[in-house]
Amino acid sequence: MDLKRRIPLLRWSFLRMALGARNITTTGQIGDGREAAAVDYVLANARPGDVDDVLATIDRFAYEQSFLINVGDEKGALLDTAVRRADPRLALELGTYCGYSALRIARAAPNARVVSVELAEANAANARRIWAHAGLADRITCVVGTIGDGGATLDLLADEHGFADGTLDFLFLDHDKDAYLRDLRSILDRGWLHRGSIAVADNVGLPGAPRYRSYMAEQQGALWDTVEHKTHAEYQTLLPDLVLESTYLG
Repeated sequence: MDLKRRIPLLRWSFLRMALGARNITTTGQIGDGREAAAVDYVLANARPGDVDDVLATIDRFAYEQSFLINVGDEKGALLDTAVRRADPRLALELGTYCGYSALRIARAAPNARVVSVELAEANAANARRIWAHAGLADRITCVVGTIGDGGATLDLLADEHGFADGTLDFLFLDHDKDAYLRDLRSILDRGWLHRGSIAVADNVGLPGAPRYRSYMAEQQGALWDTVEHKTHAEYQTLLPDLVLESTYLG
C-alpha cells in the first residue's frame, strides 16, 4: 500500500485538516473547499445511478486527492454489517458531512428511509448533490439542524418525517463527539427506539467520545448490549479507533 495512504501525517491534506479543526466544529467543513471539490470529483468521475461507484469514487478522492472525515471504507464495512443486522425501515444519522455514510446505510438497507441531521447547510447541499447522482435522493433526506437545539429538530422529525414511538430501527452517530450521549438520551426520551434497535457510534476512540463509551459500559446487559469494534481512523492504517455497535434492550 502507498505509504501516504497508510500514514496520513505524510499528506498535506491531513495536516491542513488538523489546522482547520476549529472550522470543523463551527462550520462542519475543514475550510479549504475540499468538500465541494469532492462533490465535483464524484459528479465528473462516478457513473450516475451507480451507488457502488459513487462510494468508491469518494473513497478514491479521500485517498488520492484530499483527506475526508467521513466514516471511510474500513469502518464503513462495519457500518454496513450493523445496518444489515438491523434491517431498518427507518434510519437516523447524526452528521451528514458529504453524504457518504447515508449512502452506505441506504445501500445496505434497500427498504429503508434514511434521515440525516446536519448542522451545516453547505454540507447538506453537497450531500444532496451526491445522493441525486447516486440515484437515491428519493430515499435519503437531510434535515439541517441539531438534536441539541432545544427540541426544534426533534419536533421537525416527529411532525414531518414520521418519527414516533418505536419507529426508529437504526441510529448512526458521527457528529459532535461531545454530543453523542446527550443526543442519544434526547432520542431515548422521545421513545423512538424499540427493543432490537441498533445504535452505531463512530470515532469513539479517536478523537473520542468517553462519556458515551462509559455510559454504554455502565448499561451493558441492562439497557444496551454493546460490542466494541477495534479499527482504524478513516482512510489510513496507523491511527487506532473504536466503533461501538449497541443493541437496545429496553
